[in-house]
Amino acid sequence: MILAAAQTKPTRGDIEANLADHYRLITLAAQNGAQLIAFPELSITGYERENALQLAFKKDDSRLEQLKKLAVENNIIIIAGAPIYIESKLFIGEFIISPDNSVSVYTKQFLHEGEDEFFESSFDYNPMITIENQKISFAICADIDHPLHPENACKRATDIYITSIFFTPNGIPNAYRDLQSYAEKHKMNVLMSNFAGESWGYPSGGQSAFWNNKGELSGQMNDSDSGLLLVENDNNNWTTRVVKI
Repeated sequence: MILAAAQTKPTRGDIEANLADHYRLITLAAQNGAQLIAFPELSITGYERENALQLAFKKDDSRLEQLKKLAVENNIIIIAGAPIYIESKLFIGEFIISPDNSVSVYTKQFLHEGEDEFFESSFDYNPMITIENQKISFAICADIDHPLHPENACKRATDIYITSIFFTPNGIPNAYRDLQSYAEKHKMNVLMSNFAGESWGYPSGGQSAFWNNKGELSGQMNDSDSGLLLVENDNNNWTTRVVKI
């Protein structure tokens, strides 16, 4: 099994440019054998609050067509984030786009302070997927600040916990501390994807990373490069490497 965390530098509100980055990184991940690629929180738009409704996607949005095509052609699962409008409510969400041309949605369960002015939270959209008998569940940013979230993932027999975040440099030490703790306590492998460039007028901390289910940090990116953190499992022995763009 090979998984990829994408570390990107979003262009604020420029969906076309950000999608072009997604296409490039998906292709690169597939060329390196990845079966799944995870992007940061709200990766398609960049992190937004005030403008999120104008930038929002629907589940059957036509702008997803190229992502769906790439998933099918490259036999890869794509985890891409966007504000998602569902039944007259706006969520911080992500699309799980599969090679069978299906699309499911995960929505952020725990909001940061101030996000509730613009977004709803929900526990209703919480899919799991399986790759090579490994059960995979998802988290978005502030979800990881709440121990209940990974605890619930553990109760669902999660093997791999994939977190898409937007953390500033000041927040990265806390993210590392918490994710290492969750990996060790719940015996889950943890893959984290973060931005490396500015978003919402704030710097991003980068350092996308992977912890094995013993809580050991197996690999990480730096705080400034765009590219991929590739993680490979061979008989439960995880190895990592970085591919920069």
